[in-house]
Amino acid sequence: MKILVTGATGYIGSAVAGALAKAGHQVKGLARSDDAKRKLESLAIQPVRGDLTDAAGLSALVQDFDAVVWTATSNSEAVDAPAVAAVLDKLAGTGKTFLYTSGVWVHGGTRGDVADEDSPLNAAELVAWRPSVEKRVLATQGIRGIVIRPGIVYGRAGGIPGMLGSSAREGGAARFVGTGENHWPVVFVDDLADLYVRAVERASAGAILLAVQGPSFKVKDIAAAASEGAGAGGKTVAWPLEEARKQFGAFADALALDQKFSARRAEQSLGWAPRGPTIIEELRSGSYARR
Repeated sequence: MKILVTGATGYIGSAVAGALAKAGHQVKGLARSDDAKRKLESLAIQPVRGDLTDAAGLSALVQDFDAVVWTATSNSEAVDAPAVAAVLDKLAGTGKTFLYTSGVWVHGGTRGDVADEDSPLNAAELVAWRPSVEKRVLATQGIRGIVIRPGIVYGRAGGIPGMLGSSAREGGAARFVGTGENHWPVVFVDDLADLYVRAVERASAGAILLAVQGPSFKVKDIAAAASEGAGAGGKTVAWPLEEARKQFGAFADALALDQKFSARRAEQSLGWAPRGPTIIEELRSGSYARR
């Protein structure tokens, strides 16, 4: 398939673009700058000039592709929503594929229960606009619309877990938001990329897929592993939510969510079987560990 990946220079997008190319697809990545163009070329992904703020330009681009895999985000409804809408309008009625990257934060806290794709949404403030974008993707006629909701992504020394290691290296203890008793649903970045390949190739129209790897982990345990990997001896420090909000705003509330999920649908419908290390292993002795 000819596939356009938005956000292809990003943490998730670069892994997804690489996995799609390895699977034999003709992959191009959206590049909004010369730096992004050079990064894509270094990854052997052909760049295509474009920007989320230019909805009309994006719409003109997508007619040459069989599928659009949307991993980009500006974290702004004012930018993301019209960009997605313009592309969907262009694809409507073509039978082509549009895969949208959402996230588990649209579910809000799960109150100790193990939720799935059919559980009600109660989106965190930070992503309160995303459910409406998901609905637009799934309601567009004449396309194969797919939504993936990844957990907190780890691996390749990147993503949100890297913040914990950085705080340990800089302050002598890994700092986490809240009490640390809340649970993070997580997914290894390479396993997530594998799910995208499977979804692009085989998922049904209208599919919503949670991408989480095994049971959720307590944040205090994740932080301790990050501290060990950073050479801080497992030391951690709690950052009261009220204080964290002063710096992070709504992002702090998202980090403090207590969430548990099942990825049974992805496992059963697409044969997805994550094989990567646990987040504890990866933080303690994998890509994040101090060498």
